[in-house]
Amino acid sequence: MRSAELFIRCLENEGVEFIFGIPGEENLDVMDALLASSIRFVTTRHEQGAAFMADVYGRLTGRPGVCLATLGPGATNLVTGVADANMDRAPLVAIAGQGATTRLHKESHQILDLVNLFEPISKYATQIREPEIIPEVVRKAFKLARSEKPGCSFIDYPENIAGAEVEPLQPLKVQAAEPPVPPPEKIQQAATVISQARHPIIMAGNGVIRAGASKELVAFAEHLNIPVASTFMAKGVIPFSHPLSLGAVGLAATDYVSCGFDRADVIICVGYDIVEYHPHLWHKQRDRKIVHVDREPAEVDAHYMLEVGVIGNIAAGLRRIGELTESRAKNWAVSLRDTIVAETREHADSDAFPVKPQKIMLDLRKVLKPEDIIISDVGAHKMWMARAYQAERPNTCIISNGFASMGIGVPGAIAAKLAHPERTALTVTGDAGFMMNSQEIETALRLGLAIVILIWNDSQYGLIKWHQERRFGRTSHIEFNNPDFVAYAESFGAKGYRVESAADLIPVLRQAIADDTVVVIDCPVDYSENMKLTEKLGELVCPV
Repeated sequence: MRSAELFIRCLENEGVEFIFGIPGEENLDVMDALLASSIRFVTTRHEQGAAFMADVYGRLTGRPGVCLATLGPGATNLVTGVADANMDRAPLVAIAGQGATTRLHKESHQILDLVNLFEPISKYATQIREPEIIPEVVRKAFKLARSEKPGCSFIDYPENIAGAEVEPLQPLKVQAAEPPVPPPEKIQQAATVISQARHPIIMAGNGVIRAGASKELVAFAEHLNIPVASTFMAKGVIPFSHPLSLGAVGLAATDYVSCGFDRADVIICVGYDIVEYHPHLWHKQRDRKIVHVDREPAEVDAHYMLEVGVIGNIAAGLRRIGELTESRAKNWAVSLRDTIVAETREHADSDAFPVKPQKIMLDLRKVLKPEDIIISDVGAHKMWMARAYQAERPNTCIISNGFASMGIGVPGAIAAKLAHPERTALTVTGDAGFMMNSQEIETALRLGLAIVILIWNDSQYGLIKWHQERRFGRTSHIEFNNPDFVAYAESFGAKGYRVESAADLIPVLRQAIADDTVVVIDCPVDYSENMKLTEKLGELVCPV
């Protein structure tokens, strides 16, 4: 059998459903072997789009998303999406064709040392140098990509190795270790610290979602009456509507939810990763007791020194700590939650146009079902999505906050629809982020996928403008021109709508979902609210 056929068998053995990518000369044998495979190849319009699709697919399913490129520029185009997955802890396996091993030792057309290129942004990077090692390489790549903390594995596959003949071999058995139950002495230490706390608070990170422990987290919080804040990447881990929810934390500026951390004496970090929200922003004084509950030991950081670390199965750890901890009569942060909820209602009935960000958040919540999925691109809108969108389920508001790369929105919505075809998949994107990978509209249409693309249009790099105005009181080189987004959508064969009043947004969103195709919505946004928010938070007085 051909080496490439064995390679594809090994991918099938790992449960791969989709490979996102672009065919090339150096992956010809792999592409040919896919014709007889159950794996569905999704031909994208750019390798970055392929990597972002694999990234979001991995984050939503917990199974490694797979992307494929050819050598040289094809491989380098994967880099941004691969880095995003690696820092957002999304399992991903990236595969790149490579020139024949007979020309890797010298200057040669499109040859780069891809293993060394991908090594700093991967958990594992290797080259297949002999066909016989394929089962081991593929098994290791998927095992490491999926194990905590998840991330990227990279496989460099030279064309002469892919085309070589090999004795029939079997893929290796898929195995994964279950995280152990945390040690009893650590459970008891944590229970003692929490029982003695006057104002404990929970910081839930994306690790809770990855561990499938959201229900246990909510039960733990309810049993002990402890308020919960989530990181941007863990939105929905507790429903925003829950009386113990304080929403999301993650702004560099002091926000209402920050008041809870300022008052807390014990901070229980569950499934938290410092890449999500650095502790120097919420633990400036370094005088609070930190309880770390996670599958992995804590990162070393001067602002994140632990009182106790509970390492192992998160769900089991929470259950056992809860059993040994004294419950409190009431939630100490009721007034803080009331303030946060009231603030989310700001501009709910506004008819101002361009539309205010706060109203867009509320209108999206009215239209979408709790299980529907929003992919936030990166830009000023991301800060509003992270802070104000009321997520009710885990993994229904996907925010890139580790690497935080623009351009993830449209490819991410495609991946979301492939992973969960029964749900509405919508991306909230800025006009700048949209144009970075808008070519993937054609991919969605070709696949027959229905996605909604809501563009916040201001013809500027709005987030950079926000920072420039805060720091210098003036702007520099942030303006650009946009195409007619409605005509642009229609040129692909998609539908396009333009929001022309605040009252338009809800009916347009509902129509876009009902259209059951790719729909682009051009929504002018009032980003003057950015600086108003900055001023408001600068004058914030904590309600607790």
